[in-house]
Amino acid sequence: MSRHVAIFTDHSKRFLADTCEPLVAARDRGEVRLEALVRGNYPGRALPRGMLPGVCSVGFWDALHPQKWGLDWHRNEGIEITFLERGSLSFGIAAENMELTPGSLTVTRPWQPHRVGNPHIGPSRLHWLILDVGVRRPNQPWRWPSWLVLAPDDLRRLTEMLRHNEHSVWPAVPEMRRCWEAIGRAVEEDVAGSSDSRLRVRINELFLMLAETLTRCKPKLDPSLTSAERTVGLFLTELRQNEAQRNHAWTLEEMAARCGLGVTHFVRLCHDITNRTPARYRRWCRIGAARDLLQQEPRLSITDIALSCGFSTAQYFATAFRREVGMSPADFRDAQR
Repeated sequence: MSRHVAIFTDHSKRFLADTCEPLVAARDRGEVRLEALVRGNYPGRALPRGMLPGVCSVGFWDALHPQKWGLDWHRNEGIEITFLERGSLSFGIAAENMELTPGSLTVTRPWQPHRVGNPHIGPSRLHWLILDVGVRRPNQPWRWPSWLVLAPDDLRRLTEMLRHNEHSVWPAVPEMRRCWEAIGRAVEEDVAGSSDSRLRVRINELFLMLAETLTRCKPKLDPSLTSAERTVGLFLTELRQNEAQRNHAWTLEEMAARCGLGVTHFVRLCHDITNRTPARYRRWCRIGAARDLLQQEPRLSITDIALSCGFSTAQYFATAFRREVGMSPADFRDAQR
């Protein structure tokens, strides 16, 4: 059972994915039952080589009592599908928080941060499947594993509904509960890959029912969700909101590659969205973070703020701050006081 934070790689860089540490700790304390077959650093029993290619984690937890832990905001390598069999759970995605009830189905994509618990989870039995379809950004083409044997037209339609619609919570049909229960039993009973065929059949059945559920619900499809403009917009939002991304020493080539675009195309889209070059937008994000610290942390020195916001020297920070704000960092702090 790994205790490391799950990570995934995108263009040779490593990014935080699901932080399962609280679940592992609760399992170790005997507060929750955890059954999962996994790859990488997810908690559970390792999937044998060649078993269910593309599956990162499949399993369930069973919490009989209210817990003192939850899964904070995180992302996953692939598409994550969860099903609440029993109990209730608080589920958050984007700016929306909702309460899952028995029979709730959730679908999240790799670029959609989400959390379970607010902040703690209640008594619940939650099933999940995380399947890597080879994407990290909305504009990348999906690559389903070869053992998923839906008819080409059905798989194309399912892919279209998942890519062009990002609604996350759906009502599951009763048959889907029986499918998840069968998947859970297969995970429990697996010994060195003995459930491989059973799981392949059941997961195919699950995706067929997911396609039928989405077709019945008739989600509004928006092709712009998979555009290069949206991918760049999501990346720029990360630069603004995520300290690690904001402070990373990005080259222009790295930023473009992160979005799966050529440099010229990336620069044009960045300028269209922000009216700034990528380098200037990144500097603007850092200045914004510095302004917040100057207001909120009066005891921090100017040098400490500069370094914590990704600037190499206090002198460069002061020059950039004056150019953007119109006054020095010290004068800005005094004005706020």
